[in-house]
Amino acid sequence: MQYGIAIFFTHYSISPAELAVAAEERGFESLWVAEHSHIPTSRRSAFPGGGDLPKMYYDVMDPFVTLSAASAVTTKLLLGTGICLVVQRDPIQTAKSVASLDQVSQGRLLFGVGGGWNAEEMENHGTDFSRRWKLLRERVEAMKAIWTQKEAEYHGELVDFDPVFAWPKPAQQPHPPVLVGGAWPGGARRAARYGDGWIPLSPGAKAIGEQMEGFRKLCQEAGRPELPVTIFGATPKPGTLAAFRDAGVSRSVLFVAPAGRDEVLPVLDQYAELARA
Repeated sequence: MQYGIAIFFTHYSISPAELAVAAEERGFESLWVAEHSHIPTSRRSAFPGGGDLPKMYYDVMDPFVTLSAASAVTTKLLLGTGICLVVQRDPIQTAKSVASLDQVSQGRLLFGVGGGWNAEEMENHGTDFSRRWKLLRERVEAMKAIWTQKEAEYHGELVDFDPVFAWPKPAQQPHPPVLVGGAWPGGARRAARYGDGWIPLSPGAKAIGEQMEGFRKLCQEAGRPELPVTIFGATPKPGTLAAFRDAGVSRSVLFVAPAGRDEVLPVLDQYAELARA
């Protein structure tokens, strides 16, 4: 099982370049960054974690900018969006951003995608919250067409365009892994249908075995090979991580706070020691 680090990069956090170098030096496999374009002041949508929305959600930087900075100072570290809110993005422009980052990083991008939870944030982008899952699938399928076809076209219910030329193509062939985020069972079904892997939030040591077995069955029913699973927000405890490993999880991602280097680097050292153990 591989280990990754996730963070909300902000103007007051450790910089993307410094954290990327530190993570690579300590042997972490990947660095993951969050995305929110903005937070509407209405705040009608309740924070899924309960309570007030943490400040980092208001302040988080653009994922493609921060991962580009991380790419420039590393050579092996994989770079993940965790997750990219595709339902709030133009698919043609996003396909270019993904392919461009995959090129400048020499094929190190992990493209995590999801439908999000903030209804009014989506509304400001013209997205119908009730149809976000269909829109997510169609935009992912449209981007795959752009990445893999010389003259790409896509004709769906919500995404529709005639043949286009769009370069660059990604460095990874046929394209960077598209890892679909979402809880069990809906997220798992979507990942089995059109993803290259599944990203659930940590279900805990007791539930992981059942969910992993269920996901394998979903992949079989969809005629897909067994796909990798990345656990997001894994609890940094030896017993929990061992349970994930034994259940067949491919990657556990540990969060660090959007704080300065003096606070983040000691936590990174603790996580590295835990991973080695």
